[in-house]
Amino acid sequence: MRRAQRLFQLIQILRASRRPITASALAEELEVSKRTVYRDVADLIGQRIPIEGEAGFGYVLGAGYDMPPLMLTRDEIEALALGAQWVMARGDKALAAAARDAGSKIVHVLPDEMRSYFLEPSLGAKPVPPQQEDKVDPGIIRSAIREGHKLRIRYVDEAGAGTERTLWPVILGYSDTVRILIAWCELRGDFRHFRTDRIAEAEGQGRHGTRPGDLRRQWQKWREDLQAGRAKAK
Repeated sequence: MRRAQRLFQLIQILRASRRPITASALAEELEVSKRTVYRDVADLIGQRIPIEGEAGFGYVLGAGYDMPPLMLTRDEIEALALGAQWVMARGDKALAAAARDAGSKIVHVLPDEMRSYFLEPSLGAKPVPPQQEDKVDPGIIRSAIREGHKLRIRYVDEAGAGTERTLWPVILGYSDTVRILIAWCELRGDFRHFRTDRIAEAEGQGRHGTRPGDLRRQWQKWREDLQAGRAKAK
């Protein structure tokens, strides 16, 4: 890795972390010595990059710092192209359109010599099989997740039985054939998974009172406990 690329990557690593990162961790990530990390950090600070910290404690990037837009490597561009392909094929109409529009914006601002890596990437997503049609707008679900709102739904199971549920939506998962809403179900008093093609009706309600990030961490803890229980049962 050339030094300019290494300095850029060092900043990217610090940008992605909210906690101090030690020189040892940076050295391992960049595949260099700790001495090189110390020298690189000193050089960046000398260039007025707001890096805070010290040897033995770790380094953080000062709040509010940003870099010029779209300083992307070839691999990063192709990763974005692959992601856009996947979403355009598997996302709902709004997300597919957003992925297409985002791709157009990326291509527009990339240097001429880099555009082919997005327009003609060396990798691609496999063809998508036919998907189950949703009866409700997935945008309603995504909005409820972002805003921390409850959802009142009518859910029809595989046998055709319908139930009314009030959910605290956590995350909307996308697979090749179906979309899964993971939510806290007031009826069951636990986290449950709901196929969106089986949600017959959905209506947003008031806030459920838990920050979306906290609710997601509760679900992650629930999932970890569930997986640990299954492993123990084996």
